[in-house]
Amino acid sequence: MAGNYFLKTLFGFLLKHRVLSIGTKYYPTNEREQEYVEMVNYTHTMLLEIEKAHITTENIFQNLLKEVGRGNIPENRRFVEIKPAENDVNEYALLSNIIMGSDRYLYVEVFSGYKGIIDQFVQLIKEENGVIVERSNTEIVSRLLSKNDAIRVGIELIKIGMEKEIDVRSAVGMTGAAAIERSINLNKQIGETSGVGFTKLGGEFAIVFSSKLTKLEGTPAVYDNYLFIDAFDSTQFIEDQGRDRLVEIMNEIKNFIEKECKGKIEGYREGGDDLIANLPTKDAALRAGIDSSWHALNNGARLRVGIGKSRREAGERAQMADDIKIWDNSPVMVFDLADGIYAYFVPSEFSRTIVEFLLEKKGNVVLIFVFVFLVTLIGWNIGHWEFGLVAIGLALLYAITA
Repeated sequence: MAGNYFLKTLFGFLLKHRVLSIGTKYYPTNEREQEYVEMVNYTHTMLLEIEKAHITTENIFQNLLKEVGRGNIPENRRFVEIKPAENDVNEYALLSNIIMGSDRYLYVEVFSGYKGIIDQFVQLIKEENGVIVERSNTEIVSRLLSKNDAIRVGIELIKIGMEKEIDVRSAVGMTGAAAIERSINLNKQIGETSGVGFTKLGGEFAIVFSSKLTKLEGTPAVYDNYLFIDAFDSTQFIEDQGRDRLVEIMNEIKNFIEKECKGKIEGYREGGDDLIANLPTKDAALRAGIDSSWHALNNGARLRVGIGKSRREAGERAQMADDIKIWDNSPVMVFDLADGIYAYFVPSEFSRTIVEFLLEKKGNVVLIFVFVFLVTLIGWNIGHWEFGLVAIGLALLYAITA
């Protein structure tokens, strides 16, 4: 479904933004992933491109410096592109990050020298809130809180190794196996040289060092991840279902953000139709936003959601949702990715019906098009252009009742 060109073109025209996907191609491997995939496909949630990201190797490196912290990536490094990033946003990778969270596995390998250094590495990883999954005399597989933490810690371990004239390889992956495989591929590219390998936006990259490193800051760059949620037309909702029902929905969303996403509510008044929360990671903010949108929609309410690094930025993103609609407003979550702006759009029930009709009855759609075209052409040639309107009316009647 995510690759249906005709549907993406049609809804792109109606929404005035490029539609990257309708539903998802993500293949679930556990119960939690199954729930998300079923919800994305059931609601035909669309990923929209509001402002295209410029994904280049240079931009990726500059963004990495900002995210990890310039003081944590020494000047005497070489940034290596092993596989170029896709110059487009991959809906599969984005959803994967939302579902699986920001945890990343760090694989560390010591090539030669004093093997007892592994004990020192284990201690440092634990001090950085990492969990040791496996270890041997020359290798460690651990889990860190985020990709940026894993890269930063990997560089710290390389620094310690190089001070003892030991080359250390680090690699970051979604799983321990992925991190090990990345390290193997990196060895083929640069040999047994100190460096840390990782992925960014579909590409494979590495930071490589050939001389001892200078002093590192040793602290992660910290960013806020604000989530702004506001209900569309809450006055009408209250008239239809009552204020108590709105309070119930907003409290359920508030509790979900606090308990399931570890968010801190910074602005919410019971009985109000909006809230602001600060989440520990961006993927947690994305998960909180899309889950809240689905939950509210299932209860008859429509939310506009914005995610940003400040309260104002999150609020501005939420306001952008006002213009992302076909007829009436539907749930929309707006967020940044690289240097671009993207959105998840949840179609209304009527729009979902159109999607399902076009998906299930493609052959009928072709026949309807041919019928309308021929009747309009004949009517035009005999001087009765209104034949075309009659054909369109019959086609719509068939589509609704078929």
